[in-house]
Amino acid sequence: MDTTQTPTNHPLRNAVIRLAGQSQDGIQSIGAFLAQLAGSTAQDVMTYMTIPSTISGGASIFQVHLGSGKVLHPGDEADTLVAFYQDSYDQHLHSLRDGGICFYDSDKVEELKEERDIRHIGIPFTSASIEAIGGSAKDRGKNIFVLGMLCAVYKLDRDRLVEIISRKFGSKSEDVLRNALLAFDAGYAWSVHDIEHMPFAPGENEEANRLSTDGNTMLTLGLIAGGCRFGAGYPITPWSSIMEGLRSELPKYGGMFIQSEDELAAIATAIGAAYSGHLAITGSSGPGLSLKSEALGYACMAEIPLIVVNIQRGGPSTGLPTSVEQSDLMQAIYGSHGDAPRVVLAPRDVEDCFYTAIEACRIAREYSTPVIILSDQAIATRIEAFPEPDLEKHWREPELDLSERGADFKPYPLDKITRHSPPGARSSEGKYPVVTGLEHDEWGHPSSNPQNHAAMTAKRREKLVRLANALPAPDFYGDEQGDILFIGWGSTYGPILEATDQLRANGTKTGSLHLRHIHPLRNGLGDIFHRYTHIIVPEMNDAGVYGYGQLASLLRSVTCNPNIQSLNKVEGITFRVKEIVEGATTILSKA
Repeated sequence: MDTTQTPTNHPLRNAVIRLAGQSQDGIQSIGAFLAQLAGSTAQDVMTYMTIPSTISGGASIFQVHLGSGKVLHPGDEADTLVAFYQDSYDQHLHSLRDGGICFYDSDKVEELKEERDIRHIGIPFTSASIEAIGGSAKDRGKNIFVLGMLCAVYKLDRDRLVEIISRKFGSKSEDVLRNALLAFDAGYAWSVHDIEHMPFAPGENEEANRLSTDGNTMLTLGLIAGGCRFGAGYPITPWSSIMEGLRSELPKYGGMFIQSEDELAAIATAIGAAYSGHLAITGSSGPGLSLKSEALGYACMAEIPLIVVNIQRGGPSTGLPTSVEQSDLMQAIYGSHGDAPRVVLAPRDVEDCFYTAIEACRIAREYSTPVIILSDQAIATRIEAFPEPDLEKHWREPELDLSERGADFKPYPLDKITRHSPPGARSSEGKYPVVTGLEHDEWGHPSSNPQNHAAMTAKRREKLVRLANALPAPDFYGDEQGDILFIGWGSTYGPILEATDQLRANGTKTGSLHLRHIHPLRNGLGDIFHRYTHIIVPEMNDAGVYGYGQLASLLRSVTCNPNIQSLNKVEGITFRVKEIVEGATTILSKA
């Protein structure tokens, strides 16, 4: 995708804007406003941000990739850099493409580097915003001043941006909204003499019924639409916004969310709600999933329909709490003692978070099993624009089944999927079934019989085998046979697609598969792999002792294909397209 800014007689199709400053400067607000503008028009957008993990704040960036057509990644290089401080300038000038534009706060930035034909434009963000709002406001309006400046430079829809700003600040005092609009107008009116303004080409998306939001919001909405009415959790970055969303929204639909005293209490409470007949959800990040693992094993043994959300971050331990990684895959699949099969799904982008949550709810109910949704910090926090989901089509209104169970009712029949009898359901024999973490017979009664344990272990395994046989084909893109097949999961989706296009344009036969269903895997993947010389798995985790990332290791064990190779990244930031292209090119050159 071409992100090169062009002269005004050829309107822009794409532009990547990087905002660099301190977290307290409100640069996330600038990026969010730009992303919301794209979502309310026919443009596309994808954002990327880094925030400090310390409460006191610190250096932060927010990058916005705006496009007239489909935007698949946050941008390898920035076309425009906005630097609020000298350190912001020094640390991020390298992110600009050759010939890019750097707007800098001339009140704060003094030393410039004249290199790569970069155009430097100094504007006094701080003093100009103070002058526009009034000295008592200090510099709190400079982010909105910059937003107004960018609106003028890129000839964005000013009226819609004003509407978005007004909605954001309208609930606050009249002074706050007035000051925001004064700062915006001052930035919009600031005369930028050194460049021609750069309008965008008309957007190619359907403008009506579009949303612009982040992945955690769409997971929250998908869980509600899928029928979850009870949740319990404990706050941890970057899961907490899902918890807050469910806590405010579930009561509107007759549900509730409980903030528990710790991770163990959270999953235990959710299991209790699920046993009572309500599809329940708990969630966390990697450290919290570790704490939940024993109770998760109980849910697997008792065959409880439960949703567990894990928003991955850098690890191990406290690790990189505000950075991205994909290192919890093996923990999600195998992170319990004993044989404890569970389903693992991974959304590919913000829009897919909604549909992945819907599917997780369906699978948990249909197969009476825990389902882990394995998202990551990049998807959780970035903003994308996409068509609004059809709620009428996907909405599932939960029903509590308290119908009478007959004398022949068995909650754990060996030849059928488990169906629990919730407390309150009548039993014609007066003998109520038992739910336990102990191995049990078909009635739920504890049993240590060796043959029974072998049969029940097979029962819990075989329902996932049945699911694997019913899974749809994974998303495929590109050449159906040839030199390279990329296999991806999670937030690597967009960069892999873009890399596929670039390699194909250079004459390399390239295809890509993206997996939502991580465990169980769909049957028949090995047959697809044999059509390619190289199978490359880009993923954000370490190559480990044996030289393969976590998904690559899983695929090699399942298919026994020695051509599966890893392309790993563990820097706390997402893949750039060029890194995938260069990695694939290196592998080809060594063949």
